[in-house]
Amino acid sequence: MFFDGTDRIHQAMRRVVDLFEQHGIDYAIIGGMAVNAHKHQRTTQDVDFLIRPQSLGVIRDLVMQESLRADPARARRFFEPQTGVRFDILVTGAFPGSGDPGPLAFPDPVAVSQVVDQLRVVNLPTLIELKLAAHRYQDFADVVNLIRSNALDESFATQLHASVRADFIECLEEKRRDDEYDRRQGGGESLD
Repeated sequence: MFFDGTDRIHQAMRRVVDLFEQHGIDYAIIGGMAVNAHKHQRTTQDVDFLIRPQSLGVIRDLVMQESLRADPARARRFFEPQTGVRFDILVTGAFPGSGDPGPLAFPDPVAVSQVVDQLRVVNLPTLIELKLAAHRYQDFADVVNLIRSNALDESFATQLHASVRADFIECLEEKRRDDEYDRRQGGGESLD
């Protein structure tokens, strides 16, 4: 169900997008759902949205109207009430990963998004930059898989912020090591 877009995660994503569009919230989908939009199929249990800081007040108003539910433990985590699906809000100007200031901050969603299946999704270079800047295992795995799914090579690094280029090259080398392992194994099944 997930990969045909009919599961509750996709339903929640579209409901939240509809709310955002009705209330003038500029957004870009990031995280796992953006990875899917950029050709690597993987599941996720939530949806991440990039918005401008001034839109947080509108989202809080939507919570007051019970169009969304807030997570009392996390200031920028919400739930789509019909599906119960969690979604996180990331804000322009904040920093990925630990949140500590670094060379890359979350950009303006309009400046870095493209339309995929009638949804605004962060573009591929920005998605890869943010995943590399976050420095999490899953994010590096996503980058390796995005490299594979989009047939990226060293030339793509020139589209990325200088601070993440070495990590991109390391992910590219990891993808090549994976490919070499598969060739040596005769294309057989891996042990994972």
